[in-house]
Amino acid sequence: MKYTLRESDLALLRKTGVSEPDIAHCVAVAGKALEMAQRTGLALDFELVGRGALFHDLGKARTHDIEHGRIGAELGAGLGLPLPILHIMEKHVRGGLTAPEAVELGLPVKDYTLRSLEERIVIYADRLVDIITDPGRIVASEAEAEERFEEILTTHARYGKNAVTLARYLGYHREIQGLMRRGGTG
Repeated sequence: MKYTLRESDLALLRKTGVSEPDIAHCVAVAGKALEMAQRTGLALDFELVGRGALFHDLGKARTHDIEHGRIGAELGAGLGLPLPILHIMEKHVRGGLTAPEAVELGLPVKDYTLRSLEERIVIYADRLVDIITDPGRIVASEAEAEERFEEILTTHARYGKNAVTLARYLGYHREIQGLMRRGGTG
């Protein structure tokens, strides 16, 4: 890997009040995101991938509701985190919402769609880690989660959410899996 997580960032999560289970989730997402970024073979911003993944759920220090992305970005801004990391934090909910979707969910009206590949890798890794760590043990391995991603999202509503969110996640899956195959390590 071209980037390793910093103890100071983990300490910042703890200081802000993120629970140990949520920190463990964020560390797992960061590890998976960095691994996938490496597998693409592309010259990506590995620090953005790692730190964006690590801090994506910072808002869970205050709430586990849908606004945790927005709240996390506000907390992160107060901590001096860089804007690209704040974007990941704010936009990761449901894989990046359009302004009309935000309105439907009661979030501030704005476009939360993902713009960079780094953002999409983090959000895809977040969904994969949710599947990998599902208490119902729906997969036996990370490889199985990647292989069965489409099936799992279409048959387990808690992962696909709704038709629009499902299509978004499936698009990220196809894009990133394709890049990893071309990168020679997918």
